[in-house]
Amino acid sequence: MSEPVTTPTAPTPASPTSDAPDAPEVVLCDVRDEALSVDEVLGLVRHPRCGGIAVFVGVVRDHDHGEAVAALDYSAHPSVVAELRAVCEQVASRHPVARLGAVHRVGHLEIGDTAVVAAVSAPHRGQAFEACRDLVDTLKSTVPIWKHQQFSDGSDEWVGLP
Repeated sequence: MSEPVTTPTAPTPASPTSDAPDAPEVVLCDVRDEALSVDEVLGLVRHPRCGGIAVFVGVVRDHDHGEAVAALDYSAHPSVVAELRAVCEQVASRHPVARLGAVHRVGHLEIGDTAVVAAVSAPHRGQAFEACRDLVDTLKSTVPIWKHQQFSDGSDEWVGLP
């Protein structure tokens, strides 16, 4: 995918009358075939009423289940952005968060490349941590993104296929 599938929405200002943020806002749901920016996601989820921001950055590691990984490729179903948005909305409905977003890579990735960035802002750190973990776990288990790992010995493996 050479162009972003969705455009991030601009965060809206909050009302200063209470500790609770306005209705949760999904500020980014995207899949890209270019390097991901942690700063972009972090900037989009910032909220003046929130003292906690949790960010998860998933990177390509050099091993999996005792096998040396050389590289990998991610591919995605055409519905991936809609599915990712649905996950973000579900997580927002389960936690007291202000803003959340996630972006995932597709295409060829080398060891150390960033594969996914997810972030959540909430009034307090514990809320942000819990919501971010829920976002990443739900994304990994339900969003139609598949990983094709190439191992150093020449073998390969597909992960996440239905």
